[in-house]
Amino acid sequence: MLTHDFITTNGIKLHYVTQGSGPLMLFLHGFPEYWYSWRHQLSEFAQDYKVVAIDMRGYNDSEKPAKLSDYVVSELVQDVKGVIEGLGYEQCILVGHDWGGAIAWMFAYAYPNLVQRLIVMNIPHPAKFLEGLRTPQQLLRSWYIFAFQLPWLPELAWKLNNYALIERAFRGMAIDKNAFTDEDIEAYKTAFAKPGALTATINYYRAFVQKGVKQKSWDVVDVPTLMIWGEDDIPLGKELTYGTDEYVCDFQLKYIPNCSHWVQQEQPQLVNQYMREFLQLQVQ
Repeated sequence: MLTHDFITTNGIKLHYVTQGSGPLMLFLHGFPEYWYSWRHQLSEFAQDYKVVAIDMRGYNDSEKPAKLSDYVVSELVQDVKGVIEGLGYEQCILVGHDWGGAIAWMFAYAYPNLVQRLIVMNIPHPAKFLEGLRTPQQLLRSWYIFAFQLPWLPELAWKLNNYALIERAFRGMAIDKNAFTDEDIEAYKTAFAKPGALTATINYYRAFVQKGVKQKSWDVVDVPTLMIWGEDDIPLGKELTYGTDEYVCDFQLKYIPNCSHWVQQEQPQLVNQYMREFLQLQVQ
């Protein structure tokens, strides 16, 4: 049974859900999601871990600070640090998808001692993504990042026709349309309709473009890492995964064919299997 709670970290209050006991497994969601995107993983891994899925700052029931500078990557990384320490842990298994995966990568660079294992889904290593943005094909895929730089217009577009873009984002991109029930779509729409949520979540992209990522070099990540990648990802090309092993000392990559960007929701059983195999292998 999931328990809802709040934690104050890095000066803001974040909402999270939790279940189980044992080592900490911390889940970070992407856009346009919230903790709910991990619904298929939480009950599975609560058997062996204390699973915690947070609403990232600006999302759903978490606090929504107003300034653009509140959404720079360094602040998001500090949020994660505060959650781990605030829950009384010295380490965690860190799991991230999309934006949550980007923050997980950056967190592993900033605080490798706090990450026992890293699992990222459909998000490339930051160096590979920045490299990809210099290619015409990835620039075309990432058009929405630049569209999000406009003031107020992106928010208006998402609100139109009862947040119709939410359904288009999930079911429109999914290979298996049945992976998202009407209840799932309504849950996401409800989360995004909360006051301030739209601007806050789009500010992640605005801060990324306008403030940049302050990282001097991309050394080798000294954390055992699993990348899971749905091969039919529209916004992020599969080629962004190539060469990731150059940046990670202990790296595994699992491709899932006939699967979209929403990998942990569209193919939960396979994702859970790959996660378990990775974690058991690392224990041995």
